[in-house]
Amino acid sequence: MMKPYVKHFIESSYGVLEFGNPAGNSLPSKLLNELHLQFQQLEKNPKVKAIVLQSDGEKAFCGGASFSEMKVLTTVDEATAFFMGFAKIINAIRTSKKFVIARVQGKVVGGGVGLVAAADYVIAQDCALVKLSELSIGIGPFVIEPAVSRKIGSTAFAQLSLEAASWKTAEWAESKGLYNKVVSSFKELNQEVKITSQRLSSYAPEAVKSLRKLHWKNTDHWDTLLPNNAQITAKLLLNKETQLILNSL
Repeated sequence: MMKPYVKHFIESSYGVLEFGNPAGNSLPSKLLNELHLQFQQLEKNPKVKAIVLQSDGEKAFCGGASFSEMKVLTTVDEATAFFMGFAKIINAIRTSKKFVIARVQGKVVGGGVGLVAAADYVIAQDCALVKLSELSIGIGPFVIEPAVSRKIGSTAFAQLSLEAASWKTAEWAESKGLYNKVVSSFKELNQEVKITSQRLSSYAPEAVKSLRKLHWKNTDHWDTLLPNNAQITAKLLLNKETQLILNSL
């Protein structure tokens, strides 16, 4: 069986950051930290003009935060550090000087929705359903909320976070702006990602850098907002009610 991993490589003018986990491509802290580290390596590489975020296989894109790890967190500091894994990646994408393209081949849950929302351009397969399940386990999507609301608006975010047991279709995600393009096959997905990545990596770096600043205006406070939201989530995770739900899963 595949072991959890993160790797990156370069395809012509763009870099690819890939993660995998046999547990539905969910993200424990080790993978979150590696994603952040390897994203920074691609960011610093002058040969890389754009970055593709993708995951292993043809099924789930990301199962969100690792349930198995959440079950063993016992202190607010430990839990905050865990949820900061998502905060660090989102902030790294936010401050990047390069376009980030997300390749979404399957279902996206929880924190994975935040990573997708942070990307500049998202290409998804029509089976890539989305769900924010946090409320159903006694917490909430606080860390990723700024990124998701920025992309789809507060009304759609409220719908997604309140309907925590329901999957939304890829077409719904496209209509709300979470996805930029939806395709009908895995082959078409890979073709579209390649074409889009080559196009977005062909633009003048200074123009890209300036345009991304414009796209991300009024978000400088996220450096403190996301850590604060990570701590809120951590405290909720350690509530007795939440622990009972987690232990029943």
